[in-house]
Amino acid sequence: MRFDHLQGSIVAMITPFHQDGSVNFDVLTRLLERQIAAGTDAILTLGTTGEYSTMSHQEDAAVVAHTIAVVNGRVPVIVGSGSNCTATQIEKSIQYQDMGADALLLIAPYYNKANPQGMYRHFADTADAVSIPCLLYNVPGRTGCSIPVSVVEKLAAHPNIAGIKEASGDMSYAMKIAHCVGPDFALYSGNDDITVPLMSIGGSGVISVYANVMPAMCHQIVADYLGGRQAQAVASHLRYLKLMNDLFLEVNPIPVKAAMNMMGLNVGPMRLPLCEMGEEHAAVLRAALEEAGLL
Repeated sequence: MRFDHLQGSIVAMITPFHQDGSVNFDVLTRLLERQIAAGTDAILTLGTTGEYSTMSHQEDAAVVAHTIAVVNGRVPVIVGSGSNCTATQIEKSIQYQDMGADALLLIAPYYNKANPQGMYRHFADTADAVSIPCLLYNVPGRTGCSIPVSVVEKLAAHPNIAGIKEASGDMSYAMKIAHCVGPDFALYSGNDDITVPLMSIGGSGVISVYANVMPAMCHQIVADYLGGRQAQAVASHLRYLKLMNDLFLEVNPIPVKAAMNMMGLNVGPMRLPLCEMGEEHAAVLRAALEEAGLL
């Protein structure tokens, strides 16, 4: 399916595991079908929420192949192909393109970081190597570095870079790059708690953790705002804001997987170094799920 300035709710899928740590493909199938039935506009696999950093390249490819096969063109599939090694990022991007991905999510080079020219080339060289659209991923809380505004401005003009997942939580930064938004460059919120504020400056929707828990509502909030029903979108966003925030009581995806297990979705454990959330936080999360009518 063509990815062309998509608007809406894009779920950042978790990866379900068996208790022995292997990927649970049966549950993954059910979760994908649940998302599509709820109106989710696109699927992101192998993002931060998908725990790709704890998975082997072979497991990554297996999850991508399964996701593309199950979705079967019904909505676009975006694959996280990012790495802090540009050569590895290019290799994985080409592989996932050949497997049928509709778009790619490229992360800023974590740990080794980069100067502005290195940052630019990390993204531009990857986008040059493939023919499907690429999204930048700015998440300095994870990477230890932010994509400089000047680099975003330059990359926004690249014919194969279609937008940015802005997950810094910094509205000032988002406003500085908002002028880049246009027919060929989209801005997506990477933080559920500021989805509506980001859409107010031209954002096209959200790449969402919360959508794993309430996919239909996440889709509705975005659809209402983009459809001119801003007051309704704001009301819904505020109603579920506490749950959105409680899904980050501990490092993502610990709380969202805990919430899904509480809801009976049987997504299994995390992989080390992630582990089960503490009892105090779990109690707070359970109360938020009950308040939202999910338990």
